[in-house]
Amino acid sequence: MNQSPYDVLVVGGAGVDTVVPVEKLEVPPGDSLHVPPVYDYVAHTGNGVALGWHALGLTTKFIDFLGDDPQGHAVLAAYAGHGLDFSHVVSPHGTPRGVNLVDAQGRRFSFYDSRHPADLRLPRAFYLPHLERARHVHLSIVGHNRDLYEDVHRLGVTSSTDLHDWDGADPHHRTYALASDYVFMSAAAVHDRLPEVLHGILDEGRARFVVATDGADGCHVLVRGEAGVRHFPAVRPERPVVDSNGAGDAFVTAFLHAYFEGRPVEECVLAGSVSGAFACGAAGTHTEFIDLPGLRAACARARAAAE
Repeated sequence: MNQSPYDVLVVGGAGVDTVVPVEKLEVPPGDSLHVPPVYDYVAHTGNGVALGWHALGLTTKFIDFLGDDPQGHAVLAAYAGHGLDFSHVVSPHGTPRGVNLVDAQGRRFSFYDSRHPADLRLPRAFYLPHLERARHVHLSIVGHNRDLYEDVHRLGVTSSTDLHDWDGADPHHRTYALASDYVFMSAAAVHDRLPEVLHGILDEGRARFVVATDGADGCHVLVRGEAGVRHFPAVRPERPVVDSNGAGDAFVTAFLHAYFEGRPVEECVLAGSVSGAFACGAAGTHTEFIDLPGLRAACARARAAAE
């Protein structure tokens, strides 16, 4: 790896979530319903990955579009409070928002406002100086960063992405799936085709491994050069599950932190699983992040419990 001030660069995925607590993930009869207090949180996938790595002690840079609006101002204030190194280009389309329904079991359904037009791109003159100083880059599937891959590959910087609930076919996600070195996704939309989809990512792209998280059922991992998909069970959460928002981002950051340390896949999975379970114990999106001592201690307890 080159000498660089950034261990990791995260590109895209800052915004604000409105979290609505509901009893069930369904629309009830009638035209209104009283719910517990509704709160806004600085959120979205790049936010979770950047703050997760920052909490684990990696030198993290985060760049994105951001609106000059109340939501954008909230994002900037939050990052100043966290001490996260963030730079942005002002978007005339405003700051992306989401509305997340969270049920009594902590499961969520997200309505994401795709306000950035399909042809929007981060200016090369803005992102390239940051990319040239990074050891690793994580690209959120926001669209406006997809042109970075040419420079990522030219510079030899490793890359990762999270496809979320990709169906295995959508071409938008496929761009990221085939151009990234480390690929994460949810198994939610591809359960009946999981091996086919994971093998397709490796066969058609450049990924060294692909990980499909599966909630309480753990995760599935396919490593280049291995014949089959391996399943790993989930760890038992150490505190009650109240909100699954941000669990996937927490999994990615801890998994890759362990991978960057040269840990075997089994230890990377354990770290990711412990971090994801920890995130589920905090209400709201990206409100609490596990630090490195906490992660290592929780991993040790999970190993002891499995023996």
